[in-house]
Amino acid sequence: MQTKEQKEVIIKELTEKLKNSKAVVFSDYKGLNVKDMTILRRDLREAGVDLKVLKKTLMNVALKNAGIEMDAKKLEGQVAIAISSRDEVAAAKIIAKLAKFNENLKIVGGILGTKELSMAEVNALAKLPSKEELLSKLVGTLNAPVSGFVNVLAGNVRGLVTVLQAISEKK
Repeated sequence: MQTKEQKEVIIKELTEKLKNSKAVVFSDYKGLNVKDMTILRRDLREAGVDLKVLKKTLMNVALKNAGIEMDAKKLEGQVAIAISSRDEVAAAKIIAKLAKFNENLKIVGGILGTKELSMAEVNALAKLPSKEELLSKLVGTLNAPVSGFVNVLAGNVRGLVTVLQAISEKK
């Protein structure tokens, strides 16, 4: 049993993390064995995501203190909270990937900024490419016209070289 002071410290830490978070994913982990929970924690930690297992009443107080309108008590099962402060899709992607292989892990909701997300919206978020993937696609898209222009210019030079080589072979 936690003392009132311990609960206040937990709520204060969770409130700060929620205020600084880009996305939060709530998952039901009931029936998950220790090995799978360890894998989940490790994968989330590597992506810079914090995973906390708390009572729903403590979550509600921290959510309220962070200015988020959500009731954690309406979430089903034993709820773990994954808080991502760097990437909006990291937590959703990792939990959704592991949930495919383990029926005991389920996404039950989430938060993006201060907006509450349904289970379907979090699953849709998990299907989005990561920020790095989107940036690399943007760079490739911006680079394509330049590459095409360079190829066109090089084509004229190649043509000139081919003509000059044909003339030198005739002589």
